[in-house]
Amino acid sequence: MSKWLLDRLFEAGDQAEPRFAFQGTVNWMRALAEVVNGGACADDKLNDLYARVQRRPVNREADTLVFENTMMALHNLSSLKSMNKDVEDKYDICRSAIISWYYSIYFSASAMVAASSGSIQETHTATAKVWQSDIAEKELIPYPFNLLLTSLVSNTADAEIAAYRGANRFDLNDRAYDNETAHGALVSYLKGTHGYKKWETEERVRTSRDFKALGVDNFRTKAAREVRDHALEKGQVNFLIQAFRYRGKANYRDSIFLSYGDNNEAIIEKFIQDLYDVAIGFIRATSHYCSRRVERGTWAEFVEDISDNSRLSIDSVVLEI
Repeated sequence: MSKWLLDRLFEAGDQAEPRFAFQGTVNWMRALAEVVNGGACADDKLNDLYARVQRRPVNREADTLVFENTMMALHNLSSLKSMNKDVEDKYDICRSAIISWYYSIYFSASAMVAASSGSIQETHTATAKVWQSDIAEKELIPYPFNLLLTSLVSNTADAEIAAYRGANRFDLNDRAYDNETAHGALVSYLKGTHGYKKWETEERVRTSRDFKALGVDNFRTKAAREVRDHALEKGQVNFLIQAFRYRGKANYRDSIFLSYGDNNEAIIEKFIQDLYDVAIGFIRATSHYCSRRVERGTWAEFVEDISDNSRLSIDSVVLEI
């Protein structure tokens, strides 16, 4: 069958092959959901993980940020719930579902940051950076959300990726059906995100004053590599950064891969459910953490208020601890 639009896009230049872009998108979420649905975010495991989290001194302003961001996360989770329940053709909403999924993750992570240090970040990238230092590096988020890279320098990142991978040889080409296949896909996406962030940083370095002063156009010289590696050392990868990249691919790049060409209706149907399941798991984890940090008794008051006054269709039980 002729694909007129696809031919036009390839003719214009940088366009991802829809089949591979689609495969990576649905398989990463399938891997995350496989782990979450296997009990990674069950209450008993979260209770163990956060058992030593101490309540901080009362900080009403920061607590208000926690509650506000959690409410925003709940709103986006409610959107995902309705997309699963009320939409007949999931192709119509698959791109919008990714956006709702991302914001359920982003606002939940922002609530964690507010519960940890009370800091307010102006950009999504800045939030991800603080979330890594405040939460991920302190092992305050469960697997599969805890995979991270401490640097974008290839030697460091490659060693960390190899440690995660071990003897596992599965990747994003494999659709997860157990923990082993899921882990392989998760490490594969982590590696891909490192490659993307490394490229992005290198492109930014090329336009910097220090690089231009060298009078070169590549990183073959020692001086050029030092300028590049200085920037790469400051970089990192964590779940929030991966989620941000994931949203960007759906919202800005790879424009037709989700809803054009081959009929993958059954996979898309499962994909929308996976988005919801993963968001639930992340919000359960963040709720456990935040409830232990805010002023004693206020989390229960918050959940009760949501139950009484929220007009969202989703039950506030997802926030109960």
